[in-house]
Formats: sequence, C-alpha cells, structure tokens
Amino acid sequence: MSSKLTPDNDLELFFSADLIPDQVKAQLHPDVHLRPLASTDYHRGHLAVLSVLTVVSDPGESNWLVQYHSMRAASKTYYPIVIVSKQTDQIVGVGCVFIERKFLRGLGSVGHIEDIAVDKSQQGKKLGLRIIQTLTGISENSGCYKTILNCSDENIPFYEKCGYQKKENEMAKYAPERAQPSPRL
Repeated sequence: MSSKLTPDNDLELFFSADLIPDQVKAQLHPDVHLRPLASTDYHRGHLAVLSVLTVVSDPGESNWLVQYHSMRAASKTYYPIVIVSKQTDQIVGVGCVFIERKFLRGLGSVGHIEDIAVDKSQQGKKLGLRIIQTLTGISENSGCYKTILNCSDENIPFYEKCGYQKKENEMAKYAPERAQPSPRL
C-alpha cells in the first residue's frame, strides 16, 4: 500500500511537532501519524471527525482559517493535535489541550483537555488513549500542575484507564441560542 501522507515539513503546523512525546509516537498504531493541527486540515476532514462529539456547523474554509490563525496567535496557549491515516491523508482523530495561566499555586498553570474525538471506523486502535497521552504530556511538559477534562459518565472508565480520576463536579450554563457570529479577523 502506498502512503498519501503529507510530510510534516510540507505543512504549516500549529506548533512544533517536537512537543509530541516520543514515547507516544513509538506506541502509535502503524497505519496512522500523530501531529499538530495544520492550516490545511480543513480539507482533511477536521470538522467531520469533531462531529462524532456534537453537531458541528461548517463555517467554510476562510472562517476556519481565521479561527486557526487567531488561536495560533495566542502563543503557548492552544495545542490542537490530529491523527492522520497514512493511506488517505485524512484526519481520523483529534484533541486539544489549552493552558490556563493562574494567579494561584505560585502563578501555576492548568491544562484543559477538550474535543477528543476518534472516527468511528478507527476506534479500537487505542487512538483515543494516544491522544490523551499526547495532550497530557504537552500539559505536563508545559509546567501545568494538573490536567483536567470533562466527560460523560459513560466515558469515565476510559479516562480512568488513562490515569485520570473522578474529582468534583462540572456545572454548565449555556447561553441562549442565537445566530453564531463569524470569527473576528
């Protein structure tokens, strides 16, 4: 089988691929490649994979790029990653950790893991585990004193296998529905 995978050095990556732990790369399923989100990933199915989590509206490529560059401009804050099929060059897994800087704990930082999704056709290859390991490694290597995430009750056993423990409760208040504004330029 020939590989259609676009090499990392041909991509505009969100952050340096050197931040991805070598140990995780070594344990990755051989059919896939893990790397930072790239500016061309709109065309590799980034939004389609996220749709396994919730309803995802397609803002169009230009607005997707505005969001990409806006988030990337917040240096050392967002670390979105993707897992790409080597055969198709399409995204099959995604996740992100963002770093919250705090005034407590000696001006410490907390990593927040968000938007973990694996294409249904790729589940069972431990891709979700590798995403969590990567994002936790980035968080810890960024100096975060803890890494947290929210999940449904049905996903608690998975995250416990990843080394996380149930702690406290999540509360949410959703804003009233309104037309979604386009990302700011």
